[in-house]
Formats: sequence, structure tokens, C-alpha cells
Amino acid sequence: MRSILMVLAAAAAIALLPVAPRAMAQVKPGDDITKANADKVQNLLSPGNFILVQKGMELKIVPTEKIEWPPPFKTATEKYSAQVQLAPDGSLQHYVAGQPFPLLDPNDPNVATKIMWNFSFRPLYSDDIDMRYPEVASFGADATGSPLSYFTVGHFAFYNNVGRIEVPPIPTDPDATASGLRYRFAFYPFLEPSSLRGYGMVRMRHIDPKLEDNVWVFNPLSRRLRRQSAEILSDAIGALPGFGGGSGAGYGGGPSSSGGSAYVNTLDPDSYFGFSAKIEDFTYKYLGEKEMLACVHATYSPEQACPTDGGKTICPENWEMRHLYVVEADVKPGNDLSIPKRILYLDSEGWFITGSDQYDRQGKLWKTIATYDTYRDRPVPDARVAIYPYKREFQLGLVDYDVQSNYSSVVYMPGATSPDRECWYIDMGTVDNAFFTPEALERAGH
Repeated sequence: MRSILMVLAAAAAIALLPVAPRAMAQVKPGDDITKANADKVQNLLSPGNFILVQKGMELKIVPTEKIEWPPPFKTATEKYSAQVQLAPDGSLQHYVAGQPFPLLDPNDPNVATKIMWNFSFRPLYSDDIDMRYPEVASFGADATGSPLSYFTVGHFAFYNNVGRIEVPPIPTDPDATASGLRYRFAFYPFLEPSSLRGYGMVRMRHIDPKLEDNVWVFNPLSRRLRRQSAEILSDAIGALPGFGGGSGAGYGGGPSSSGGSAYVNTLDPDSYFGFSAKIEDFTYKYLGEKEMLACVHATYSPEQACPTDGGKTICPENWEMRHLYVVEADVKPGNDLSIPKRILYLDSEGWFITGSDQYDRQGKLWKTIATYDTYRDRPVPDARVAIYPYKREFQLGLVDYDVQSNYSSVVYMPGATSPDRECWYIDMGTVDNAFFTPEALERAGH
């Protein structure tokens, strides 16, 4: 692995030389960025993230710090990456574990697709996640600190059948052969608001690139479990079966089947972690590498609602200069997704999305995402269980902001009222495939 890392370090150093001095001249550690001096960071943020600063989100500029991969992830990359290839259709072949493509050439016509596969198999987690009690606050255009809606969910969880490196079975769960699934995802049960209590979703991704995701939704109002098209997952939760609103607008009204209280949400399931859509449903364009600001060593956990924009983002927080890959993702013909185009900004060390801009079907900027990440050996300073033998990444917050309507949804991981402050249980075997079945979803919803 040493040779791979040395090549990567040398390439990164060469790439940084011509651009870092110009970028750093605009901001320096110790600067506080507010609405009043937002112009200093206009070229250091995505167009959408820059709007957040113009609207009142404040940044504290801190020195750049390095991120290392978890040692098991490094070992798996060294062992398996040489055999990984791209198929002509952009799908992945011969992948086992670790990062698929640790060596990238910007002149490679497939470099953008390789970057996205590196993101898809990022070192945030490899085996499983059980993130408990995330909270989502949604705000209207004239927010003054009080959310229009507040969601609390019991579990936000993943289980990978392939790429496993820490929790047996390693490196592949036998279920991969039996079910044909790469991973399973669960987001259930909703605990509040009361009108959504029991609601939930299970999403299953196939290894076969020709098969679309299986999606199951439980609606507590009708008390029905329903199979749903994966295409609707590029719209906000309000557009899922049995609930009014959405319709591609990104925010909606209350449950239509009961006429319950109105609720608001802008975040679509395809935007979890910045991008959770199926990799093979998009074509990718490499837009280059750039020194930009990102929140990578966040201070607060739980994160703080921004007092200077009515709570519609998270601030103040630490932002630092990072070397980012910029990739355009365009939906392939035949996929009717509400968000046809995304510009993604990916950290070149941690391989998480730091920001993303989404464009509507008319080509106009529609929504922007900012993520708030940190790097340490535990998700909260006073953790007693979720303590790791090495530093790793945690996403503590995410903002999904509709720049056309000025509505936003803020995800807190953990939330301020969470009964489990540690929240993040990564590669600990706390969930298995049995947690991610339609039957388990239905039982939790009743």
C-alpha cells in the first residue's frame, strides 16, 4: 500500500502547486466569513453553497488537516484494487473490497466514472451502519428559528453484502449470491411527527447493473406495505405513496389519505450522504480538480442550528481548504428522475461528498447540499460504546436547500433530542440482513 499512497501523495502535491496559492490568498485560517464578506469565498464554494453564505450561513476558516483511511480499508485496497475493471457500460467488474481505483489519471476518459465508484465504496463504512435517531428540521422561506416540521427516525442503516473488511462474513456475505444484492438500506420507523409515526422505507441495491433498486414503503395511515418504483426516490419524502405534496417540487403538504397536519421536506432519498442514487443510472463528466472550502473537521456534535439565517443551515462551523474532484452526473435516457443533473464535489482524501448542486429539468439551479463532516475516533466526545481504534469519518449534519423556494431541510446526526447521543455505530455488526426486509419494516410500523 505504501507505493500506492506515495504515488497518490506525489500526484496530489503536483496538482496542488499551481492552484493552492491563488485559492488560499482569498481566505486564511482565523477568518470569519459572514454575509457581509461573502464575496471572499465565491470561487471557493459551489454556486449553491455560496448562496447559503449570502443568505446568512457563517464559516470559520481553519487550517487544513489530513485524513487517513482506516487501516483495514488500506489493506483491502492494496490486496484487491489491481484486479478491478470497468465494463464498457460503466459497471464495476471483479471488485472485492477496499477502494476500487486508488490510482486515477485525469486524462483517462473514464476517470469521472472511476471517481464515482470510489465514492460508492468510500472508507466511511464498509460492512454496516446503524445510525440511530437522526433528526430532520425543515424550514420555510421566512424562517426565524422555528422549523415548520420536525422529523425523528429510529434507524438510518446499511448492510453491505460485498466489500466487507471488518465484521464476518468477510469479504462477501453468502447472501450476495443467494439474493443478488449488493447492499440493503433502511430508514425506519418515523417517530415524529405523529402523522408519520411508523412510516419507513427499505431500499435494496442489486449487484446486476441491469436491475433497478427494490424499494418498499410502509404507510402507517393505510397500514399497508407497498412496493415502489425507485424513480420516485429523487423526489422528497412528501412524494412517496400515500402522502401529498412533492410532485417534483421538493416540499409538500400533509398525508393525503387522512388530511393530517401539513409537513415540509426538501430532502430526497437519492441525496442521502450527498448522493445515493444508483451509479449505473448516470453518465459522468470530469470537470476537474479544485481547491475549495469544505466542512471536514466539524466541532459540534450535535450540530447547531445557524442563528444568522433562521436555522435553515448549520453554523458557525469549521471550514477548511480541501482538494476536491468535481464531477457532473447526468441521468441516462430512460430514467425519469426529478433531478436530472447534479454537480458533485468530492473530497480527494476522504471520498465523501462535501457539496452538491442539483438542477431542474429546465437546467436551472434547484437545490444545493452542504455536508458537515468530522474526523476522529468517536462520534461524540463522551462516547462510551462507539469508540474506534483509529480515526474515521462521521457525517454530523447535512443541509438540503431549495434555492428557488428558499425552503430547507437540515439533518442532524445525532439530533439534539436523541436518546442515543453516540448515534453512529459503524462496522460493529449491530444490524444484519434480517433488519432490512419488508417484513421487518412492517412490524416496526405497526
